[in-house]
Amino acid sequence: MSPPKADKSELPLVAHLVELRDRLLRVIAVIVALFLSMIYFANDLYATLAAPLMAHLPVDGTMIATDVASPFFTPFKLTLVLSIFLAMPMLLYQFWGFVAPGLYRHEKKLVLPLLVSSTGLFYLGGVFAYFVVFPLVFGFFSSVAPDGVAIMTDISKYLDFVLKMFFAFGLAFEVPIVVVVLVWAGITTADSLAEKRPYIIVSVFVLAMLLTPPDAISQTLLAIPMLILFEMGLFFAKKLDVSRGEICEQEGSQADASAQAQDDDVLTQALDKAEAEENKLNR
Repeated sequence: MSPPKADKSELPLVAHLVELRDRLLRVIAVIVALFLSMIYFANDLYATLAAPLMAHLPVDGTMIATDVASPFFTPFKLTLVLSIFLAMPMLLYQFWGFVAPGLYRHEKKLVLPLLVSSTGLFYLGGVFAYFVVFPLVFGFFSSVAPDGVAIMTDISKYLDFVLKMFFAFGLAFEVPIVVVVLVWAGITTADSLAEKRPYIIVSVFVLAMLLTPPDAISQTLLAIPMLILFEMGLFFAKKLDVSRGEICEQEGSQADASAQAQDDDVLTQALDKAEAEENKLNR
């Protein structure tokens, strides 16, 4: 008995799933390689991450581990998260390789720059949080501590706090990408977003309040860059609207010219036919 033949309609789906699996395995391999290369320096990585807090602790201030396994698992967790963070370009590269064959040429011209710029903006948000936000926030927290209170931060809770801040600022710096995608997809227009600017400002401060600790400094430091980046995204979205209008106008002109050429051909053929019939009658 011969084996049943595979349905041809299912072969493309199976091929796509196999390709997706291979690309995910490549990303995982890169993450594992980065993790293994950095695990030896896990304690040094955590010391670097804790430097903004340690710089603002009092002389007798220190960090503690309240769980037995925290001294091991906390640097381990940091190394794993950092490996994923550094593997983002590879992840986006594999994603691009998977979706690019199904995109039109004009879509490729927009999607590839968006992927590259979104990665750079996410990294920029993390750098801004580490070098600007952390020193100001930790300095503020240390300065308002009541007299007689010893500051002893748990290492695992500190890691959770800074990872949340990195994630919040990384996402906040994606605002220009979101604006451009919304306009490109036709969900809204640049002019409509500009008219709703007061509501967007209020929404940004509410979002900053939800993503950051309950202090005015970190909320303001998140909201202001988001507003600046929104204006940048609005600028590029207006450029996109203009270029899209020019393309549509050009395509419309080409369509009109093509239609006119077809009409001319039909008219010429009709005249030739009429002339041929007239010649026959004259004969």
